[in-house]
Amino acid sequence: MKVAVVYDLENLDESRVKMVDSVCEALSKYHDVEKLPFGDNFIERVKTFDAVFNLSTAHLQMHVPAILDVLKIPYTGSSPLAHALCTDKILTKIVLQHHGIPTPRFFVVPIGEEPDSLDFSPAIVKPPRQGSAKGIHADSVVENVEALKRAVRRVHEQFREPALVEEFIEGKELSVGIVAEEVLPILEIDFSTLPDGLERFYSYRVKHYYGEQTCYICPARIDENLRRKIEHYARMAFKALNLRNYTRMDLRVRGDEVYFLDVNSLPMLTPNYSDIVKMAEAAKLSYEELILKIFNDALRCHRDL
Repeated sequence: MKVAVVYDLENLDESRVKMVDSVCEALSKYHDVEKLPFGDNFIERVKTFDAVFNLSTAHLQMHVPAILDVLKIPYTGSSPLAHALCTDKILTKIVLQHHGIPTPRFFVVPIGEEPDSLDFSPAIVKPPRQGSAKGIHADSVVENVEALKRAVRRVHEQFREPALVEEFIEGKELSVGIVAEEVLPILEIDFSTLPDGLERFYSYRVKHYYGEQTCYICPARIDENLRRKIEHYARMAFKALNLRNYTRMDLRVRGDEVYFLDVNSLPMLTPNYSDIVKMAEAAKLSYEELILKIFNDALRCHRDL
């Protein structure tokens, strides 16, 4: 097959360059592969390909799959609608709640409004349509109304988005991945190895500047009952959000209760870096096997449409 690996020219940092090159290398052993940036003349160029491995996260991850749906070209990853849901944390939580999948309590503060009470404490204030921990800082976790107001105001001013105020679950941080409908070994993110005084959650600075000092444990140090519970809810979420091929979900555990925080419908696939790659390694999948598993599942899903 003639396969395009589609990527964004914007925000093309070292990690993303490595991801694009690695996906191309894995697929090129079995297919005729070319890199294709999402930009001018994309529609005309992509028509010459039989399938797409989609790595584009531009425009809330919706534009490339929407175009490919119209052109009836098979592609990896979820539909535009699924991406639209998952790139909005508020909508994601509403869907999870509706289907009985546990998620922390929350409320939303629209732009231009100010909260006058805090019904649960501690709480964490997030911009709902940002990824990679953007807008999340040490003081995003709040315990009183004044701190809440400051954090909400910052989200409104910096991102021009409503503020998601969510119960902060103090407990073990985990991530669960699904590839081709198979739940991978659950990953534990251990923040105890970070320098003293640094927040013990994925703030922007922890995620982007202290990744090498964060400890990743896979499989996670959890008992069998908890593992089964997480896998059960992860499968439910995958179906409820109409996801395809692969995804990663972040959650926290308090006691024996699980709380799903976020669903990434197009997680990065950078070797030796991305969480879902770490999970695949724990499942004894090589990087090449992971990429082929995703790609072949996408072809299967396209045939079944």
